[in-house]
Amino acid sequence: MTYCVAMLLDTGLVFLSDSRTNAGVDQISTFRKATVFQKPGDRVLVLQSSGNLAITQTVISILKEEIDTGGKVGAAAAATAGGTRPNLMTAPNLFEAARCVGDALRELHRRDAGALKEFGVDFNASLTLGGQIKGEVPRLFSIYSAGNFIEATTDTSYFQIGESKYGKPIIDRVLRRTSSLNEAVKCALVSMDSTIRSNLSVGLPLDLVIVKRDRFNVARHISIDADNEYFRGIRGRWSEALREAFVQLPDPDWLSAVSRELTD
Repeated sequence: MTYCVAMLLDTGLVFLSDSRTNAGVDQISTFRKATVFQKPGDRVLVLQSSGNLAITQTVISILKEEIDTGGKVGAAAAATAGGTRPNLMTAPNLFEAARCVGDALRELHRRDAGALKEFGVDFNASLTLGGQIKGEVPRLFSIYSAGNFIEATTDTSYFQIGESKYGKPIIDRVLRRTSSLNEAVKCALVSMDSTIRSNLSVGLPLDLVIVKRDRFNVARHISIDADNEYFRGIRGRWSEALREAFVQLPDPDWLSAVSRELTD
């Protein structure tokens, strides 16, 4: 299992993902879940992945191969695509880039889904793709196993994939499209900390990618491990703040009433 969160803001995007992969309690490994594609001055794209590691790694390999070969595809696809199709470096906009990822998923599904099913393995993959291509605003997409996808809006400014439930409450309470990149980074780290504390299948190191609007490159790409001073400070201060806030909450009146009834 993994946890990835991608946030779309007025000033850019923030991506945070863990790197833990496990196939049982005694088979825990580290694999990066964030992949950056960029052409400085023209585009920057960040792809996060969750699900079956073999499937998501193969999808990324297909996308990279299409870039290396200039969009050439296999014989079956070439018959319907004229021999070439846009790739992540040539797609005219983020929507078409998301279609490239969806096409890669469907191509892999056609090839491997039947064989996986025979072995009792589900075709399971979820991805987020976000960034900015010159000529349009930053955009963010969530892409499903079937290759279909949805786009973030002003009402839904973030996507989560993987083990999302533990980190969702803080994002819902704090994040706004008008939030600064620094605020979004803090929010993402607290969300990740909540997930790590509640689920052993999510763990360090973390990949943090920050993209500033209209810069068309990665502003910061940071690997965060257990020795990262800022993340240690965030974890400690957030836990302390939660405990203090809990203590300051008033006790419910009905408990006092029940206590008086029992003593009368």
